[in-house]
Amino acid sequence: MRVTMLAAFVAAIALPAAASDQTDVDAVLQAYNKTFSPTYCAAQSSIIDDFGQHYWPGPHACADWLKSFAVDSKAEGITDGVVTPGTPVRVKVDGDHAYAVYSANYDYKLKGKPVHEKGTWTVAFERQTGAWRIVAWAWGQL
Repeated sequence: MRVTMLAAFVAAIALPAAASDQTDVDAVLQAYNKTFSPTYCAAQSSIIDDFGQHYWPGPHACADWLKSFAVDSKAEGITDGVVTPGTPVRVKVDGDHAYAVYSANYDYKLKGKPVHEKGTWTVAFERQTGAWRIVAWAWGQL
């Protein structure tokens, strides 16, 4: 009986992530992208981006990044910014941790002139109390 239970346990943890986990992870990123609400971020998170201080760690990383983004955008003359993540090019779910890489576009106006920026958005997630949360993300311009 113990051997059967152990075999079942090993088989269960060796299976690839359920499609629903991948869909749920993607849904969190899509929701965060629409609102940039820190509610989608873990209590401790980190962000790397190509402006300002470049790295925002800690319990308020998502909110701090958003404030810095607003200040930088105003200083640079950036308006009407929209990030459009594509279909994830890679999603890997390991238990309560996940990793996803997106090709993405950042369209905005720079002092009134349209700009199209291609990039990569890499995101790490952790399932906390049954819900996926962003623990880290990084933007890279291509």
